[in-house]
Amino acid sequence: MIVVIQCRDQIGLVAAITGVLARQGLNIVSLREHVDPSDNRFFIRIEVDGETPKDHLLLQLTPLLPGEAIISINPQPEKKIVVLVTKEYHCLSDILIRNHFKTLGASVQHVIGNYPAMEDICRRFEIPFTHISHEQLEKAIFEQQIMDILLRLQPDYIVLAKFMRILSPDFVKTFPARIINIHHSFLPAFVGANPYRQAFDRGVKLIGATAHFVTDQLDEGPIIAQQTIPVNHSYTAAAMMKAGKEIETSVLGPGPPPGVRRPGAGV
Repeated sequence: MIVVIQCRDQIGLVAAITGVLARQGLNIVSLREHVDPSDNRFFIRIEVDGETPKDHLLLQLTPLLPGEAIISINPQPEKKIVVLVTKEYHCLSDILIRNHFKTLGASVQHVIGNYPAMEDICRRFEIPFTHISHEQLEKAIFEQQIMDILLRLQPDYIVLAKFMRILSPDFVKTFPARIINIHHSFLPAFVGANPYRQAFDRGVKLIGATAHFVTDQLDEGPIIAQQTIPVNHSYTAAAMMKAGKEIETSVLGPGPPPGVRRPGAGV
């Protein structure tokens, strides 16, 4: 069982929370906690061994936590994900391979593409694929068709594996802290489109990729993971893009983070 909590920070929270778990006969297997001093927010992720009714545990924990605490109790550590794609295959193929060999740390339930290009590889891995074209559709209708599938499947996370469409605030608000994007840049540098061309034009010698949660602000959501690799003057913009795809796959592929690092990152 995984217990994830975030609330206003105060003295004694770790002792209070672990005390409840002990009284319920739950053995703590791992515990990670973090305090963000700027927001006075406390985050904790605890993996426990044992069984107790979820509703009962919530009743025991809630009175101990200050402010409007957010408590998530998940008896299954493996998460369900739906992947959104466009035409690029490198991130999706890595996810499907990891899913097939059960090294992803999650279970791919469905793939949705705004082009049909990825249908064949999904069929090979026996993963359902739905093509929803954005062409000649109002954005609200296009997103509603995607949302209908997501609301039916109720995934824990929605992974944008090179899904090259900007989602509306209403869409993001429906799935708060549940949409993960891979950005082909070491954020906050080179936000938006064509980051490799931007990096090439600036003559940078380090390129990278960033996995982050999606918010209303483009490419400014909480960062989950980042990596960089060195390049030199011999790299063209195309060569930088090719190298960058390897980093994108690596940063996105391991799946959601194991601990609580930033708001919304309790997985």
